[in-house]
Amino acid sequence: MATPVLRAIEWDGTSWDDPSEEQLHDLLADMSLTWRFVIVKRLDLEPADQHYMQVYLNDDLSYQVEYREGGPDKHFQASVPRGHEVFAVEPVAEVLQDWAYGRPRWREALPWVPWSPTEPPR
Repeated sequence: MATPVLRAIEWDGTSWDDPSEEQLHDLLADMSLTWRFVIVKRLDLEPADQHYMQVYLNDDLSYQVEYREGGPDKHFQASVPRGHEVFAVEPVAEVLQDWAYGRPRWREALPWVPWSPTEPPR
């Protein structure tokens, strides 16, 4: 059996190894104000546990997206406002899918700013 490259983790700790693009979309679409986040980790990069993307559903149904590519100086965030639909997951799903599958367009898809534990993204 091959070693997984990706691991998606839901709010309750349920994990999925090497999720498909459709599965990543569905994990985000299933988020709610009770089940607020999904984390996708890269398992093939060092340092371990320092390469991930996390999506969090805010109270106003907007999203906060974070990614990390190593140490704390490589941790970024972006806000994705609520779309016209109640849950407009497609733009966020595309960013997560592109990141997970190594397509570079995710880097330009959102206005990334350095992550700060005390400041919300602008």
